[in-house]
Amino acid sequence: MSTAIVTGGAKGIGKAIVKEIAKKGINVVVNYNTSKEQAEELQKELIDNGYKVEIYKADVSKRKETQELIKYTENKFGSIDILVNNAGIDQFKLFTDITDEDWNNVIQTNLTSTFYITQEAVKNMIKNKKGCIINISSIWGITGASCEVAYSVSKAGIDGLTKSLAKELAPSNIRVNSIAPGAILTEMNERFTTEEIEEINSQIPMGRFGTPEEIAKCVNWLIEDTYTTGQIISPNGGWVI
Repeated sequence: MSTAIVTGGAKGIGKAIVKEIAKKGINVVVNYNTSKEQAEELQKELIDNGYKVEIYKADVSKRKETQELIKYTENKFGSIDILVNNAGIDQFKLFTDITDEDWNNVIQTNLTSTFYITQEAVKNMIKNKKGCIINISSIWGITGASCEVAYSVSKAGIDGLTKSLAKELAPSNIRVNSIAPGAILTEMNERFTTEEIEEINSQIPMGRFGTPEEIAKCVNWLIEDTYTTGQIISPNGGWVI
């Protein structure tokens, strides 16, 4: 049986990914940092339905805590077959107002955390000569977003990591891809007013925001696929083509 780690897996897109993966009969370790209550609720729901789910608190922007998460997973299940790097934060601010602390927080949480946990997890994957790494990026990593410079840079960095690492790890039968969602109905987008959502919808050919479940299905496909690697896949309703 395969084992997956999903960072930031207690809510939003991460929660939908955990549910989708668990239904495949995969052991899932749900990583959370501050969302303990949501993680416990998700675990109970899935265990009650017969799925194997563990939860583990770790701030993946800290190297030592990622090492402890990897060690826990290896001790519990033996192997790490799938890693979904979903943990991240947003920031909406004028570029001239971004402080050093703002910048470092976004880069550390979104990009450096992906570097840390991926570097730790691939040791197990290389040893086993198999693995699937899926990084959750953003449409803004492709196009950039006004007033979201730090966030856009962090996601562009994730896409660069994805492409480079895919080439390096392919000989070890490890695939690395990035999913760059467009506008998705999650807590991160609750700051938008009804009018702003209507304006965004008018710019999207499909006429609506996407759902976390639609992103989870894309993750499911990348897990099942055995040839796709190094790709930035952007489910965005045609917003960017």
